[in-house]
Amino acid sequence: MKKNDFLFDKNRYRLLIVSLLIISIGFLLMSGGASDDPEVFNDRIYNFRRIRLAPLIVILGFTFCIFTILKKPKN
Repeated sequence: MKKNDFLFDKNRYRLLIVSLLIISIGFLLMSGGASDDPEVFNDRIYNFRRIRLAPLIVILGFTFCIFTILKKPKN
């Protein structure tokens, strides 16, 4: 094995970075909704973005990551 042999090619590493960014965006969309007053309950934690959209983006990011890893090389 040569010194510069990597597990994946350059394009696949780029796709892995993109999938990690997609996962990070999903987790960022889930965050927030904190109340300024701890005595008051904030219903914003149950909105569409945090309950439906963000988990879907995270799952799509993980699916894209798995697809990128399992994809056969062109050679």
